[in-house]
Amino acid sequence: MTLIADILLVAGALGAGFYCYVLSKRLRRFTDLEQGVGGAVAVLSAQVDDLTQTLLRAQTTAQGSVDKLADVSKRAETAAQRLELLVASMHDLPDTGPSEPFAAPVFARSSSAPKGVQ
Repeated sequence: MTLIADILLVAGALGAGFYCYVLSKRLRRFTDLEQGVGGAVAVLSAQVDDLTQTLLRAQTTAQGSVDKLADVSKRAETAAQRLELLVASMHDLPDTGPSEPFAAPVFARSSSAPKGVQ
């Protein structure tokens, strides 16, 4: 009976050894940096670094645009306030009545012809 138990114990140990060998081969192939998931992880890690740098540049550019837009908006508000002040001061001017700035020109013909023309 002990002989059968020893044979089964050796067979189990050999089976476990073979299983570990196959598992180590698969794991080595899985983590291979050239073709396996390790390579994919390395590539993804590099892409994440590139995207992080691109995101930082985009944020810097956006912040510059926000600063420029704030400056332009501030100048526009200042100009609008000056224009409102000018329009308000125009209400204080006296009303001179309607004028005709675009009156049609008047042409008059003379009855005599110019010298040298007949």
